[in-house]
Amino acid sequence: MAAIFQTWFLLILFTLSFNNLLGFPTTLTLERAFPLNKRVELNELRVRDKARHGRILQQQQQESLNSVINFNVYGSSDPELFGLYFTRVKIGSPPREFHVQIDTGSDVLWVACDSCDNCPKSTGLDIQLGFFDPYSSSSAAVIPCSSDTCSFAIRTAVSGCPTPSSPCRYSFLYGDNSGTSGYYVSDILYLDTVVGDSMANSSASRVVFGCSNYQSGGLTRSNRAIDGIIGFGQHYFSVISQLSSGGTVPKMFSHCLNGKDYGGGVLVLGEILVPGIIYSPLVQSQRHYNLNLLSIAVGDQIVPIKPDVFAASSSGLRGTIVDSGTTLVYLAEEAYDPFVNSVANAVSLFTHPVPSDETVCFPISSSVDEIFPPVTLYFEGDAPMVLKPRDYLVQRHYTDGGAEWCLGFQKGQGLTILGDLVLKDKVIIYDLARQRLGWVNYDCSSPVNVSSTTSKDSVTGERHVSNSPRASLFKLTTSITLYILLFTIWFLLLSPQH
Repeated sequence: MAAIFQTWFLLILFTLSFNNLLGFPTTLTLERAFPLNKRVELNELRVRDKARHGRILQQQQQESLNSVINFNVYGSSDPELFGLYFTRVKIGSPPREFHVQIDTGSDVLWVACDSCDNCPKSTGLDIQLGFFDPYSSSSAAVIPCSSDTCSFAIRTAVSGCPTPSSPCRYSFLYGDNSGTSGYYVSDILYLDTVVGDSMANSSASRVVFGCSNYQSGGLTRSNRAIDGIIGFGQHYFSVISQLSSGGTVPKMFSHCLNGKDYGGGVLVLGEILVPGIIYSPLVQSQRHYNLNLLSIAVGDQIVPIKPDVFAASSSGLRGTIVDSGTTLVYLAEEAYDPFVNSVANAVSLFTHPVPSDETVCFPISSSVDEIFPPVTLYFEGDAPMVLKPRDYLVQRHYTDGGAEWCLGFQKGQGLTILGDLVLKDKVIIYDLARQRLGWVNYDCSSPVNVSSTTSKDSVTGERHVSNSPRASLFKLTTSITLYILLFTIWFLLLSPQH
């Protein structure tokens, strides 16, 4: 009998260990760079976003001249409610871990290298900064100027090649006077992929990425420093394009950004399977993920905005883009005032707008969900995106007997930019093969089912979402306690009977 018990405990222990170690399919766990329980004024978010948008606009204006690729500059303070999302990737042989921001508004994966000048050596975030050394990785290869890869890079970015044998260099200059430069490297990127019957295994794929050896401006601020950026744009050098062209992953990725508690979420190089997805076609011949926004409704009233305000242009300076590197939402200038007036009219019986720091706030003494109506964004393809009050309002601070809620929709320029404020608490699917983008409301703290292909008979599995380092620590502690308990029982069963 003791032998039978011993066998069962060994099987249970093996199963628990196997499932914990392997995790599910081509997925990246997301974490908030800035926790929800820290607060800052709303204008700090605008400072960070405006610096980023200056780079986006500069990029679009210079696109015909083989302009720079857009990277993100981190904000100077913690946001009040919503922050940036980053993930951890492993690169090289032996593999080293790096924290990189998820950015659908840029294309290239880059990390700081150990030879970097002016790169921060520490950060105010709860992470340890890492520096990549291509000469310490047995699988790394510096891309030479004589390679076809470099020839292609020169056509798509500001690059430099003094001699054919020199490393293929890049230099990204930003509109806010920050920038980075370095050289391209090829090395192994490690992923967890779906295999067999919903189990997972670690796989490795060779990718080209940037090795940054110089940073300037806002990128040098250590209080919000991170190892780099992983771009998920449509360009050939983006990680999703490189991996899908090699058949490692489908030409599709999805994310679910948790807007509750301590944030977190999951990004899947594949499809998150959830019913009710609404799709809208991507606008063609655009660098970013551009959707055709037709109109906006506050409650059941359409906001009086001319349709051509949201129309995409060949220059990329107009239209509506989805950008996970932006925190708030920025409406085209001509749409902003009509939207603010519509919201103010809808709540005029309960509160009145108070201008504050380039935005509009509403003092209220009852629940925001009871006073403010939903806002609906209508996209091409009969595709509405319904926003709850907390998807377009940000709680700024408490007042006597109530709270002050401010519009998270800010006045932009010609381009309308949808940031994390409206992307959170939704499954967002970027279907590059079919050139469409889909969404549905979802509790991103819950597990998600994922697919490794776009076919109906695809391999699927369940991916548990990591909410935060604190949540991960709790799960780890629980697992260790369970293992100790099982080992103790097993040891007692093995002990000779007295």
